[in-house]
This record gives sequence, structure tokens and C-alpha cells, in this order.
Amino acid sequence: MLNATTMLRPLLSRQTAARVSSSCRAAAGGAPGSHSHTTSRRSVHIEKKIEGLGIELPTAPLPKANYNIVCLPPGESIMYVSGHLPITNDGELITGTLGPDNGGMTVEEGYDAARLCGLNIIATLKEQLGDLDRVEQVVKVFGIVSSHTDFKHQHLVMDGCSDVIMEVFDKPIGYHARSAIGTNTLPLNAPVEVEAIVKIKAE
Repeated sequence: MLNATTMLRPLLSRQTAARVSSSCRAAAGGAPGSHSHTTSRRSVHIEKKIEGLGIELPTAPLPKANYNIVCLPPGESIMYVSGHLPITNDGELITGTLGPDNGGMTVEEGYDAARLCGLNIIATLKEQLGDLDRVEQVVKVFGIVSSHTDFKHQHLVMDGCSDVIMEVFDKPIGYHARSAIGTNTLPLNAPVEVEAIVKIKAE
């Protein structure tokens, strides 16, 4: 379980979300966040599966600086999902560095943080697409783990994200390529940051 002392409430204003590039907001059938599709066209198979798994998605996060949370160029089917941090359903940001031998987080704590990153990515996809059944393929996941120098298990930490993506989307849709690297620090003292490349079905 994650230690409550590693949590920090984000202080950045939601006004940051207004700073987005218009060239990256247009998806097939309308802007990703516009929800222009009608309810009758939604499949909601994935959402029903999420409910059956007992998973509660967090609120889709907003950008933490001057960038867009996703980019789906007009007429394209590949969505680039910006780096997501481990934010809980209560809006708390998990903080810390991996490396129990140096007083840092354990692999298990890092795994839980990476799982939160995955859940936040799924929440963003739902927010942007309106229907998770529009996800045709999770193509690539790239994870960065804040680690002490002697910590060598970044790949096991990133399983937290990969496992929840597979739980929700299953094979073949959720079965993705992946990279995991370590770094000495991440924005806002987050222990893990994950970005993704996702292929989207046309409406």
C-alpha cells in the first residue's frame, strides 16, 4: 500500500488546461474532448468491463504546464498521450523515489504508482474519445521511474501500468510495446511518469 506521507496535492491551477494547441485537438468526428458523438453510437463494452472489474477511474488529469494532454492530428488515427503522473481518485499526487535500500519507495509501492499512471491514461482516453471502444490498439507505453542509482527494477515497477492496461483492454488491443528507464528526478517529485501512443478507430 502507498504511504500517505508520499502524497502531495497538486497546486497548479486548472486554468493551465486552456493552453493547448488547436492543431492537436481535432479527432475523427470532432475534437477529442468534444463528445460530439451521440449516446446511441457509444459501444461502452470496455466501460462495462471496467465496472465489472471493480475499477473506478480517476478524474481525467489536466496538463501541468503549457502543453496538450493528448495530440491527435486532423485526419490521423494515432493519438500521442502526454506523460501522466500517479494521481489518486482523491486528486492526490504520489511522490517519492524508488530505492528501498536508500530509504526510498519499494518495488510494490512503485508498481502501485505506475498502475495509477495507467488508470489516469485510461481516464484521459475516455475523456478525449467519449468511448473507450474507440481504442483500436495501445501501441506503445513509455515509462520513466525516478530512482536511486542502485535501483535496477524499473521494469517491474512499470508492470503496474502494463497490467492495468491489459486488465482493461486485454489482448490484442491492450498488448503493447514498452520501454522503462530510470532517472534521478521527475516533475513535482513524482516517482513514475508514463506516456503512450494509441491507435484510434474512426467514429
